[in-house]
Amino acid sequence: MIKFFLMVNKQGQTRLSKYYEHVEINKRTLLETEVIKSCLSRSSEKCSFIEYKDFKLIYRQYAALFIVVGVNDTENEMAIYEFIHNFVEVLDEYFSRVSELDIMFNLDKVHIILDEMVLNGCIVETNRARILAPLLILDKMSES
Repeated sequence: MIKFFLMVNKQGQTRLSKYYEHVEINKRTLLETEVIKSCLSRSSEKCSFIEYKDFKLIYRQYAALFIVVGVNDTENEMAIYEFIHNFVEVLDEYFSRVSELDIMFNLDKVHIILDEMVLNGCIVETNRARILAPLLILDKMSES
């Protein structure tokens, strides 16, 4: 099960965070700081899976953005690694070459995409057309 989902830039600034288990606000800040530090400090030759406290971190870097997913010990690392890639492909399809600015200025849409893919920490949808369908309907409604 997914515990949290983070998008972070190379400077360590969190651009998106979504928690699927309750974590107090002050503990979230500390957790994000430690997680970001451990991911950003690793070289590109090292594995993208990290054992951290009582869960695993799976991360991928796309240009200036890192996507970090915290999961429990029983979760399949490769499935989450591919989920991250699928998430970025959906963002690319919607935003036509997604950038950090797209995420910052359309955070609500990014949350909608993530919510379509993950429910209560479980991946429920991977089909791009089905993930983007609600957003495309919202876009049509806002145009008219």
